[in-house]
Amino acid sequence: MSLYSIGLSGLSAAQNALSTTSNNISNVYTDGYSRQLTLLGQNGTGDAAGGSGVSVDGIQRQYNGYISSQLNQVNSQQSALETYQSQVNQVDDLLADSDSGLTTLMQGFFSSVEDLTGAPADAAAREGVLGSSRSMVAQFRAYDSYLGDMREGINGQIGDVVTQVNNLSDQIAGLNKQVTLARARSGEEPNALLDQRDKLVSDLGELVDVNVQVQDGSTYQVSLSNGIPLVAGNKSFDLVAVKNSDDPSSITIAYEDGAGSQSPLKESVIKGGELGGLMSFRRETLDNAQNQLGQLAVTLASSFNAQHEAGVDLNGDEGEAFFDIGSPTIVSRSTNNGSGSMSAEYGDISQLTSDDYRLTYQANGSYSVENLSSGDISTVSPEDGTLSVGGVTLALGGNPAEGDVFTLQPTRNAAAGFDVALSDTSKIAAADGDSGGSGDNRNALALLDLQNQKLVGGSATLSGGYAAMVSDVGNRAAITQANLTTQEGLSDQLFAYQQADSGVNLDEEYANLMQYQQYYSANAKIIEAGSTILDTILNLRA
Repeated sequence: MSLYSIGLSGLSAAQNALSTTSNNISNVYTDGYSRQLTLLGQNGTGDAAGGSGVSVDGIQRQYNGYISSQLNQVNSQQSALETYQSQVNQVDDLLADSDSGLTTLMQGFFSSVEDLTGAPADAAAREGVLGSSRSMVAQFRAYDSYLGDMREGINGQIGDVVTQVNNLSDQIAGLNKQVTLARARSGEEPNALLDQRDKLVSDLGELVDVNVQVQDGSTYQVSLSNGIPLVAGNKSFDLVAVKNSDDPSSITIAYEDGAGSQSPLKESVIKGGELGGLMSFRRETLDNAQNQLGQLAVTLASSFNAQHEAGVDLNGDEGEAFFDIGSPTIVSRSTNNGSGSMSAEYGDISQLTSDDYRLTYQANGSYSVENLSSGDISTVSPEDGTLSVGGVTLALGGNPAEGDVFTLQPTRNAAAGFDVALSDTSKIAAADGDSGGSGDNRNALALLDLQNQKLVGGSATLSGGYAAMVSDVGNRAAITQANLTTQEGLSDQLFAYQQADSGVNLDEEYANLMQYQQYYSANAKIIEAGSTILDTILNLRA
């Protein structure tokens, strides 16, 4: 092979290498770009007289699938924790506010009751009790409204994230098709398409944790944690944000298969990413905080009412209910086959907790009761057409079918209905029921003593119950922050590993640029030398 041909092959290789290096440099700040290398090989087998030049065997993408997969998983968990943290911090700030918190208002309410014990017939003292009670219940309702607004906000965010998941799945499926076609046409790796696809997978992982498998060496199969596919070849499958059949106030996720049928997914399937963070926060913190707030409201109202009704007012009449309170929530699953129904009212308040329950009708007429917080399952049978579950009395009606499900939320929405029932100060029953005297304060003393009794779940005072709620949310916020810090460190470490392998180093690329420029010049010299020799030979013949 002539020096001229060898030099030309070298020039072509140098041009390819310079082009690849230039591309690396220009994409140094392109998110998801993987550094590329020009692979050079000896052209042919050569001959005894010398070589046969150089060939460009391909442009290799520097991509480590294992490290990228690990980084995607870590980033998915980090995204979930960041989402969880942003939400839980809002609840923590709300409940821990010492100036306008419920602790201050409950203390103010009982302070006004204490003033009443000193002057049970005094109009100002009685007005003070009504005024402080109105401020307190207004704050209970405000807190419940804030938490309810957060629930609505989460519903909206879940819908938005689901839309993004579906869009990314569609794009990945489209790139699967493009990658397959590009490889079939040229036989070479479509590096730009591969980078785009891997970037989309990374973006998808920040929304929800997914598993990725490579099929036939080219296409990605992307699935949720339970193996249900979001992407299979050039087809994608949608998630759908739907109302929870057991709790219409919350949005959950359904899976839409190729035939258009929708199947609700268990929340445990949705892990990682923004979607997992939202659903974990709602399940672990928001539901519990709203339930505990309702439990506190019901306990305070019911206990105070019971004692107030045991006394007499200024007119010598028996005391009436001082507070109004919301009712337990009972939801019949939308897919139930029978006509069974339930109505709920509070029973033994000492048995009331912040837990929710799922009741499933059995063929023998009993109900399987699952505590949704602990997972404990028990069986209860109706007595006189009623059931007693968690401090709630359920009146049964209709004819349920086997397997019909009812969800009981004893305290979820109770605080929303918390209010002062009295408007006439003369109806405050400060006197003992046996005295009938307007100057008697014995019932007021008994009302005051309620603040010292362990009324909340039979184990905590009213202030202690609120403190436990604040502590629970604060602990979750602290744990989430600690886990997030750990996850961020792991993410930084894996990102450094990935960049060392796949990232563009400007110093290295600049050195390569200089090297390939010299390589180009050297091959140009070979061509020049070949031309000179050829001219000399031709001149000799002339």
